[in-house]
Amino acid sequence: MKIFPHCFEVFQRLLAHGSTRFAVLLAVATGCWLPIQVGAQARPVFVLNSLDASISVIDPLNWKETQRISTGKQPHHMYLTPDQKSIIIANAGADSLTFIDPLTAQVQRTARGILDPYQLAFSPDMKWFVTAANRLNHVDIYRWDGTELSLAKRIATGKTPSHLWIDSTSNTVFCTMQDSDELVAIDLTTQTLKWRVKTGPMPADIYGTADDRLLLVGLTGGDGVEVYDVSAAVPKLLKRIKTDKGAHAFRAVGDKRHLLVSNRVANTISKIDLQTLAVVDQYPAPGGPDCMDVSLDGRFIYVTSRWIGKLSVIDTDSHQVVHQVKVGKSPHGVWTIDHTARR
Repeated sequence: MKIFPHCFEVFQRLLAHGSTRFAVLLAVATGCWLPIQVGAQARPVFVLNSLDASISVIDPLNWKETQRISTGKQPHHMYLTPDQKSIIIANAGADSLTFIDPLTAQVQRTARGILDPYQLAFSPDMKWFVTAANRLNHVDIYRWDGTELSLAKRIATGKTPSHLWIDSTSNTVFCTMQDSDELVAIDLTTQTLKWRVKTGPMPADIYGTADDRLLLVGLTGGDGVEVYDVSAAVPKLLKRIKTDKGAHAFRAVGDKRHLLVSNRVANTISKIDLQTLAVVDQYPAPGGPDCMDVSLDGRFIYVTSRWIGKLSVIDTDSHQVVHQVKVGKSPHGVWTIDHTARR
């Protein structure tokens, strides 16, 4: 039996009162499905606690932290392996990667000697693994054989490489330079810099449209998002979308049209229409919203509230924060396997 995230609370109450049979009938009648079995635990939500060197494991049935797992220093971001058997935690301060089972939260292994992995991404063709070394000012390109990583090239970039995006053809890596206010493109085939362009203040996350034509860049030092046309040899700034102060991280909502951006200073999340390049909705997000994930049915936003040490759950129908879970210090990345499409 499976149940959607918006049915969790009702379903849990029914089970608590011994109403398993009625809960099953309700799920069937309402079409509430999610990848969990009746009586079993839901698949966890993971939150990285950057200043605690740990991962909070959260049960989305009762919105409680069930365990806290130690990692290396400064875990900031995470990424699923191509075979979907491991979630990789990048420990920037420990020069290591922690591999964790995305279903059971069991630690599988630690890969060491990965210098300053702040951000990380696999290329869509699954041949390359790329990390941004935030404090060491370089981008590393690794070959991936399905199990192990081998360094192919270390590329000096600019001051404080921050976030990564790899195009759908696996030919180009884009990376923001947080402290030199730049965006660079790296050719994956030749593993060389293609171009460099100045941006607005403190560029952070990047998101590319499905046709690889447009690239959106969040300006944490500003109040909006820059949109670049990267389809030609030289990138062109097309538009600046005003969202709110501290535009930082992106997350697609799964409908192939809309994109969320967390505004860390303003404590809001803006919803952008990728066809009109305009803000069409906004949600409250207390405590310095940072990284986001979106529930499988698209209704709930899971966002780390970085300054108050919590995970906040936002109902996009009511525009209200419906749950908050206390986690560790400076929570950053958030991820669950039960999410909408990311691209």
